[in-house]
Amino acid sequence: MTDRYGAFRLNFEQQQKRAKELLKAARSGDPAAVARFKGTSPKLAEAQFLIARELRFESWAALKQHIAAMRREREAMNASALDSDLRTLHIRCGSDLRVPLQEAGFCGDFYEHSYPYLIGPVRDGTDCLRQRARFLVDTYGDSRDPPLTYEPVLRALECDERTLRDSADYERVVIWSEGDCYDQLVLIRLLGHYATHRRPPRLELVNQSDFPGSVRFIGMGQLPPEALRLLWRTRGVAGPAQLELGLDAWRALVNPDPRALAAIMRSDTPALPLLAGALHRHLRELPSVVNGLSFTEEMALALLAERSENLMWMFSRMNHFIDPLPGQGDLQMRDRVLGMEGASAPVFIRSPGVDREGNARPPWTDVLAITELGRAVLRGDVDFRSLNPPSRWVGGVEIAVHSVDWRWNEHLRSCWKRP
Repeated sequence: MTDRYGAFRLNFEQQQKRAKELLKAARSGDPAAVARFKGTSPKLAEAQFLIARELRFESWAALKQHIAAMRREREAMNASALDSDLRTLHIRCGSDLRVPLQEAGFCGDFYEHSYPYLIGPVRDGTDCLRQRARFLVDTYGDSRDPPLTYEPVLRALECDERTLRDSADYERVVIWSEGDCYDQLVLIRLLGHYATHRRPPRLELVNQSDFPGSVRFIGMGQLPPEALRLLWRTRGVAGPAQLELGLDAWRALVNPDPRALAAIMRSDTPALPLLAGALHRHLRELPSVVNGLSFTEEMALALLAERSENLMWMFSRMNHFIDPLPGQGDLQMRDRVLGMEGASAPVFIRSPGVDREGNARPPWTDVLAITELGRAVLRGDVDFRSLNPPSRWVGGVEIAVHSVDWRWNEHLRSCWKRP
């Protein structure tokens, strides 16, 4: 049976074998292997270093130590729970860690806070939950079974708020986050709450941007349970500096003027080192000064300019190869790309398609083909906003005909108001 965690559950003997095979290939004159070595006389130590770097380790010794640590944690998973010293609540922006944390030997409670702040709308005030509920129903309602309806969704959001307020009753709350937009925007929402409300005696963060393995790290849901035990040991306290920055960033996120958020991004956010990158990626969803496209829209048209393909393939390419900070889910990507169809003239044409087994699963198997107008938009010859695409949200900024025309300048890493 294939190990679902094989890409991050590394085997030392296998890596030793890979290093020896690389050395053998280089010594036999294989061009690709030779090109990886600096000198004319490849050595085993150099081959080991190259394999370690490929797996995102600083050295072969670090690789060896990591594999040994993972083995120790795996063997200890049935011992006493790591969080049993305090009554603990684990908060995550999705359900992906609910079961793995239990398998890893944690006994604390689990709370999922998963509103997609990265795609909005994100406003504060008395009506904000009603606005979010309406957005969730309008955007995702028909894709669920049974379909989402307004009142139950609103009640669920209200229940979430109560759970967040009551979390202060725990002795310890631990927030598990990655460095992408989805996680970091949820993180500042939570920190903003704790900065202005009652909070638990201990508030801790597991904030992770990478984990060694043979594939690109995208999220903690990829990791085996023993890896979560290792990450637990890296957690830090969310103190005054983190709470203050979280609150400032949250207030800037809900602001219909994005310039304050851009200023926080340019500060490099030292109290929350992963936040600046996430804010940068988030702000790139504003219309570009070059062509009026968001970064996701631009990625989509650039892919289609190379070949016509289905939405499922496009999501995989963006997530695993193109997006510098992947984190949006398939539904968010779907909404951002297919939302372009609402423009006054088409930038791509969509037609029915099938997957490798011959099954149609619209819209994921639908084939998208770029139009000449789409190529003109991609080049910057036509501004996409001039085609009146449907309104959308970037945090607290509504991108709509009746709203301020905010633009993102990637070269200057700043936003400005178009006249």
